[in-house]
Amino acid sequence: MKPLPATLRFVERDWLSSNQIVGIDANAATATVVDTGYARDATFTVTLMRALLADTGTRLAHIVNTHLHSDHCGGNRALADAFACTITIPHASADEVAGWDERRLSFAATGQRCPRFVHDATLRPGDTLRLGGLDWDVYAAPGHDPKSLLFHCERERLLISADALWENGFGVIFPEIEGEPGFDGQHEVLDLIERLRVERVLPGHGPMFDDVAAALARARAKLAAMRAGPGRHARHALKVLVKFLLLDARRIDERALHERVRDAVVMRRAAAQIGMDYADALRWAADSLVTQGLLRREGNELVDA
Repeated sequence: MKPLPATLRFVERDWLSSNQIVGIDANAATATVVDTGYARDATFTVTLMRALLADTGTRLAHIVNTHLHSDHCGGNRALADAFACTITIPHASADEVAGWDERRLSFAATGQRCPRFVHDATLRPGDTLRLGGLDWDVYAAPGHDPKSLLFHCERERLLISADALWENGFGVIFPEIEGEPGFDGQHEVLDLIERLRVERVLPGHGPMFDDVAAALARARAKLAAMRAGPGRHARHALKVLVKFLLLDARRIDERALHERVRDAVVMRRAAAQIGMDYADALRWAADSLVTQGLLRREGNELVDA
């Protein structure tokens, strides 16, 4: 795998916090970070950025978010406070950020959290993002999140794909859980990526990768399976959301978990799609994750494994 351009840094995180892509503008001695991880890890994200910036001799001037799920924007407030940097978000999310509507922003609807932040600018499909001294074309990336964006650098054949494409799949198609079409949007995004000249993908989670054709083939197979059995997708979504909460909490009494997500409407809708009572569906998801070795039980507590 050839190295990235000298003006770019790819920081691989875990499945609680999204990856970061940092662009260095040496002439202005500034840097821009794409996505900021989850709130629980915000202090570490600040430390991480300080170390990276010290190494490059720059200051963090800008945050850009691909989309506003909590694992991609949970560090916005901490970084803005630490570095006095600006925040740019997808234009389609501007109203709910301005009014801080946590249900429309999905935080309350998934039982997750994100410190309030204020945006300074927006990006729309068709815009150009300047990152690391390079021009990136901005595209809509519906599917996982109907308001998500992805960024393509034609010159370097690079794609910042967020959760639209990982090396082994893509993010939960949340519109389908909420009763809206999403599978078609994901299909369109995969077709778009195939049309673009891409030699390396910098995803929102997992390692960067070069074998784009193989990743697209795996993603298409996964999408076809979801279309064939929407209940399967709902079960997958419920397990993903429960696992995410345990990544955050690390351990929690199972009754406290149920209370925490009492008003998490996305999780309730996933349970309804499965055809289960909500409490039963949460227990089923926890049992499944324990069986898979992704959680364990210690007395009445669920513990991340």
